[in-house]
Amino acid sequence: MRLLYVEDNERLARNTCASLESNDFVVDWVATGADAVHSARSYSYDAIILDLGLPDMDGLSVLDGIKQGNADTPVIICTARDALDDRVKGLNAGSDDYLVKPFDSSELIARIRAVLRRPGGALGLKLSLGNIRFDTNDRSVEIAGQPARFSRRELDLLEVFMRRKGRILSKDSIENALYGFDAPPTPNAIEVAIHRLRKKLQDLGAASTVHTLRGIGYLMEDDGQ
Repeated sequence: MRLLYVEDNERLARNTCASLESNDFVVDWVATGADAVHSARSYSYDAIILDLGLPDMDGLSVLDGIKQGNADTPVIICTARDALDDRVKGLNAGSDDYLVKPFDSSELIARIRAVLRRPGGALGLKLSLGNIRFDTNDRSVEIAGQPARFSRRELDLLEVFMRRKGRILSKDSIENALYGFDAPPTPNAIEVAIHRLRKKLQDLGAASTVHTLRGIGYLMEDDGQ
């Protein structure tokens, strides 16, 4: 899952990004309100973490700019503004949660997962395709009723396909889901990752596989249908 983190304190941002990435999130970090609005309108995010004290724009104005083009994307405000009036303003402006600094990264991660488990969120779903079952809460997979182990990249890629089962995915859309803009994939990285996932699924007896549609993209479907 891909997050946008808006924070102008570099030390805090780098430490928080490291914690988020160690918990299987892909994170894009920006330090200004203008970059936040641009990124939110240019990429697809599962959630956005927003500081209010930014150097170029007031955070609530940034929130409004984000929500205009991404009304359904959950936003968590993380700020030093701890007055009750500030919290009320943030929530009334459209944020989905409000966390006061200083905070522990484990609490932020728990809050992210909580908003993603709400109806329509990215978590809390149990995905299925053929004989594959993917629990998005603990990111566990079963194939034909047996636990199946995957590398982190394989698991990320499998989740992308299972969330969009039966749909053709372009290479660009897969890259957007798996990589942040500060860590672009190497040449042929998507092709290599799909080849490895396809082989792993075959070795584990999956009834579904990823098909390559040359010049178009990729499609994962139940081959037993």
